[in-house]
Amino acid sequence: MGINSRYEYLKEIRLRYKYATRAQKKNILDEFCDVCGYNRKYAIRLINLENKSKQKKALKRGRKKLYQDPLIAQVLTDIWVATNLACAKRLKAMIPLFLPHYKKYILSKEIKDKLLTISPATIDRLMAPSRARFAIKGLATTKPGSIIKKQIPIKTNQWNETIPGFIEADTVAHCGSTVAGMFVYSLNCVDIASGWTEQRAVWGKGEQGVVKAIKDIEKSVPFTIKGFDCDNGSEFLNWHLLRHLTERKRPVQFTRARAYHKNDNAHIENKNWTHIRQYLGYQRFEQQNLVEKLNELYTSEWNDFHNYFSASVKLINKTRVGSKINKTYDQPKTPVQRLLESEHISNQTKEFLSQKFSQLDPFQLQEQMAAKIKLIIKNVIKYNEKNLDQK
Repeated sequence: MGINSRYEYLKEIRLRYKYATRAQKKNILDEFCDVCGYNRKYAIRLINLENKSKQKKALKRGRKKLYQDPLIAQVLTDIWVATNLACAKRLKAMIPLFLPHYKKYILSKEIKDKLLTISPATIDRLMAPSRARFAIKGLATTKPGSIIKKQIPIKTNQWNETIPGFIEADTVAHCGSTVAGMFVYSLNCVDIASGWTEQRAVWGKGEQGVVKAIKDIEKSVPFTIKGFDCDNGSEFLNWHLLRHLTERKRPVQFTRARAYHKNDNAHIENKNWTHIRQYLGYQRFEQQNLVEKLNELYTSEWNDFHNYFSASVKLINKTRVGSKINKTYDQPKTPVQRLLESEHISNQTKEFLSQKFSQLDPFQLQEQMAAKIKLIIKNVIKYNEKNLDQK
């Protein structure tokens, strides 16, 4: 008997065996073994194989899936996009901030509870189809301010970086593919203790323009600046800024990084990517009127979104075990949350920050930011294409 014939015969035997009595099953087994030459135990396994496979499909092992509802993945994706593609650990910390303002779908209490208790690992698993990679690098435009270097000490460990007010600063060049000519720079500052960031646009890297932007930032931050650290660029290492920071009633500790050591300014280098490049990209901004448009954006929705709703982690401890370095981080928090927890911030300032936070909607801020950025980039591309055609 061929294989196909045996298979057909087996299907008939299974049907008879299923509805047979105990005595009839004995006779069916005898017949099946005689016809096909099978061992009796093997014949029983073949007949019962179909039933067992059905039982396995019906009874899956393990606990039931809690996050199989497609609405959960959709809400996560919407919040993830609104946070500008935050990592899973930061996204988990930001979900409670964004969820009360989510209006795209009506969410049940069960869905909300699941989103609030979801783990970073589960977020990674659910978000895997939506992940995207970015690997673009910009141009370095730092030129050394060598004349004044001796007047400004290199930062070692003299700062108390647990107190708000010690900031790192850097400039981001919106130069496109060439650094020739004049174009817009973004001055980027970050408070090390809280993660509070401020950005201002300047035309070129002129000393007076940068000092003016730093003065404006000092008026905006909710704390007193106690320390200012920068790289060795000429926009920072100049007499204008040195006098402004040191010749005052309460001098600011003005320090610089070591030349060619980017890790000395690791905090601001990270923010250059997450707070500037990811939003504005690498287009060339050579229209002077863009300075005013960017500053209007930086001092409104941009500032509120990043400082009130963008969480980040802080390195607490770093130990070396042999050739491996183990790093310990705290829980992701927004800059405002860190300031509200700080004992060095006045109650009046905390009350102001809390009141303003209650009035903000992260989705609305993100939409307004996106609209302004889209308009700026559209004008930039149109202007660059026009110049290219003329050349």
